[in-house]
Amino acid sequence: MIQALNKIRIHRSGIIVLSGFTSLLFTFLPIMRVDAQRNEATVAGNWTFNDGSAKDSSNKRLHGVFVGDPKSVNGIVGKALQFNGKSDAVNIPDSVNINTGGPYTNRTVAAFFKCADISKNQKQVIYQEGGGTRGLAIYVHSGKVYVGGWNQAEYNWDGAWPSAKIRANRWHHIALVIRDASGRVENDKFEMWLDGQLIDKEKGGQLHMHGNNISIGHVTQKTVYHDGLQDGTNVDWFGGVIDEVIVYNSAFAMADFAKIAHPLSIEPKGKFTTTWGYLKSKRTEN
Repeated sequence: MIQALNKIRIHRSGIIVLSGFTSLLFTFLPIMRVDAQRNEATVAGNWTFNDGSAKDSSNKRLHGVFVGDPKSVNGIVGKALQFNGKSDAVNIPDSVNINTGGPYTNRTVAAFFKCADISKNQKQVIYQEGGGTRGLAIYVHSGKVYVGGWNQAEYNWDGAWPSAKIRANRWHHIALVIRDASGRVENDKFEMWLDGQLIDKEKGGQLHMHGNNISIGHVTQKTVYHDGLQDGTNVDWFGGVIDEVIVYNSAFAMADFAKIAHPLSIEPKGKFTTTWGYLKSKRTEN
């Protein structure tokens, strides 16, 4: 127990030294707003891959269909799917909550991934929905991971594709967010998050209905990249492991991403039973 304190020194580094009969040394972080904005009522799909399938564990039951032969392997959270980079993927059915409804003013798409070869000039798609006019995409290209969003009809959002460098054969958590958007292009409405950190905010707007396909691990019809339109069919296969793909029609906040990215700080050894176990139970109880 501290009997008395006769000196308090606060260093610029954030270290506080309290001196008296007893001295204490500790650090603190700047105070930030970390209110969670995740709304479980807005879950549109949750693909954990824990049973070796592409079953949707949310109440939407939007079960995916294998293309090729993705392998069930150990993931960052339980099991994951390994894609061979040339013929393995998962196709997701159309959904009023993802692509055939809207307009969507808030959206979070997130996944864990580990890419085997990040140096490829070919795009490697983690997740995509939509087509040449409206859509979203997450992909790896030439050492970086990109998130993209565009809505080139209705109000002419030409799109945004923020990116960040990544490392090969290392787990990362990637997310894109549309936050409180409307039917016009506004600043800071489209966000990129990587490993629990906000990377960038760009101009964006709401996402309108788009009939093109939804997929994990490749492009089934069309998508738009930072350097132009991809008009191919069944192309841009991902090589590596993908885990815990989620789509929500709410905009996650810092506290949400901090919880989700927590497993990255722990050596994965089977099933996490603490933070992520709680999150997974919250997702499936609705």
